[in-house]
Amino acid sequence: MTTSLSEFDHPDSVWNRAVDIHAHTDPFCCRTEWQLSFHECFAPTRQLLISSTDDSLIAFARHAETTNGSLIEPVEASWLFGCPLLGPDAVPMLQQLLAEHPNTPVILSGIDLEGELIRVLAATFAGSYDLVHVTSEIACRAELRDGFDGYMSRRSTKHRRSVRNSERRASERGVTFERHSARTSDEAAAVYARIIAVEERSWKGIGKCGMNKPPSLQFYNAMLRRMAAQASSRVIFARHDGNDIGFIFGGLCDREPEGSIYRGQQFSFDNEWRSSSIGGLLQLEQLRWLCEEGVARYDMGPAMAYKHHWTETQLRFDAIALRPR
Repeated sequence: MTTSLSEFDHPDSVWNRAVDIHAHTDPFCCRTEWQLSFHECFAPTRQLLISSTDDSLIAFARHAETTNGSLIEPVEASWLFGCPLLGPDAVPMLQQLLAEHPNTPVILSGIDLEGELIRVLAATFAGSYDLVHVTSEIACRAELRDGFDGYMSRRSTKHRRSVRNSERRASERGVTFERHSARTSDEAAAVYARIIAVEERSWKGIGKCGMNKPPSLQFYNAMLRRMAAQASSRVIFARHDGNDIGFIFGGLCDREPEGSIYRGQQFSFDNEWRSSSIGGLLQLEQLRWLCEEGVARYDMGPAMAYKHHWTETQLRFDAIALRPR
């Protein structure tokens, strides 16, 4: 078990190399940019339980003692998006972890109940642990391999017309878009300051439920700082008369030769522009940028009504518990 995060807290660590983007529903959230930022900002006092080999890693933390005793959970234990079992040796490494912590239940997130991993877990722990369902989530995604025109051709006629009309109106009002991909911590800090300034004027900021409030404020800041180490963030600002009126951002998860996957994180806009479709236009501009770069897929996170226009595939993933018998 590791006692230091420095060996993992960089883009080319074994942690990130072990993330197979085709084996996980939400591969970006398996990476250190998401997982270690969560630990740092939401639950820094937990004991981390991380083991690795040359090509595999398991990433857990010991939950504070509960009324039912100890619990082992994924490092990111709130949304449960990522998977703590990475690489071909992850299940045997989990066996070893549980041998060192007998009679301790463990939460496993990011599990496909129709996939190979759940079958291996059931066979490995049969007789000693029960597999108990904890929660489910539906993730949305869109394919971008055929470029922007191909992507738009799969949208409804109504949606395409609405987007064209919104673009025309915004152009007539002088709205422009500005792209950023921070490469240093200072650049990331400057971009993030602009993001938060917009968030303060958004309906979420005004309602005190946005990313401008701790610990989300620190979480996304830490994530952008980590993404700067490989320039993997993709941030776009909507601007008018020299002022930022909206933003959208997310990050790339790149595993050659499969291609890059973009995971959206947040977007928001000045509440005074709420009737101008700024959010939709930011999505459109992000899609243009991603297609120009040859990104293969857009992962938009948990299913929500507004995402139906922008995505075409929904996949379920689950969290389960291994409960000692």
